[in-house]
Amino acid sequence: MKNIIIANWKCNPISQKEAKEIFDEIKAGIKDATAEIVVCPPFVYLALRSFSEGGFALGAQNLFWEEKGAFTGEISGAMLKDIGAEYVIIGHSERRKYFDETDEQVNQKIKKALEFGLKIIFCIGETAEEKEAGKREEVLQRQIQEGLKDVLDIDNINVAYEPVWAIGTGNNCSVEETKESIEFIRKFVKKDTRILYGGSVKSENSGAYIKEAGSNGLLVGGASLDGKEFIKIIQSAE
Repeated sequence: MKNIIIANWKCNPISQKEAKEIFDEIKAGIKDATAEIVVCPPFVYLALRSFSEGGFALGAQNLFWEEKGAFTGEISGAMLKDIGAEYVIIGHSERRKYFDETDEQVNQKIKKALEFGLKIIFCIGETAEEKEAGKREEVLQRQIQEGLKDVLDIDNINVAYEPVWAIGTGNNCSVEETKESIEFIRKFVKKDTRILYGGSVKSENSGAYIKEAGSNGLLVGGASLDGKEFIKIIQSAE
C-alpha cells in the first residue's frame, strides 16, 4: 500500500504569486518521492495551469452534494472533476465547527463525490471535550458509520484521523494515542483502506506517525504552506 501525503492549504495564501511559489518548491522537491502526493489549494487556485503539471494530484477542500442548480456560492463534484481535481476533502473539523456540517451532510457529499469519480479524504476526530469525557471511540464510530452509510465504493475512501484538539494548536496527538485510534478505526473499514493522521504535523514528528503509529500517510495543514518543510515531511515517509 502506497503512503499518501496531503497538503491542505485551507484559506491560504492570499495571492496567485504566493501560491505559485509554494507550488514551485513542492514540484522541485518531489521528483524522487515514493509516496503519493496530493495538494489541496483553495478553489480559485485549482485552475492554475502550472498546477496541472506538478507531478502530484490535485484535491479540493470541499464540495456541494448537488451536481448543479440554484445554490449560490457552492462548487459541485462535476465542476471539480472537469477542472482536473482527483481528490476532495470531506468532513474536515473546520467545516463541522464553523459551518455546522452534520454527519448526514458529510454522507451526502461523499456519495456525490464518488458519483463523479473523485477520491475521498474523509476526516473524523474528537474534540477536547469529547476526549476528556472518554467519548473518543464513540465519536469516531458514529462519524465513520454515519459518514459512510450506504456508501458502496469504499475503495476510493481514505480516512483521515484528525483529533480536533490537535489541529493548528501545536498540541499534536501522541504516537501511542494515534496508534490506538488507527487500530480502532480499522475495525470499521476495509483492510486495505488508507488511514492517515492529521493535526499539528511537522517534519520533527511526521515520520513517527507512519513508522510507529501505523498510519498510511498524513494530512498536513499549516506546515504544507512552507514548501521546504512540506518536502521534509514527504521525505520522512520514505
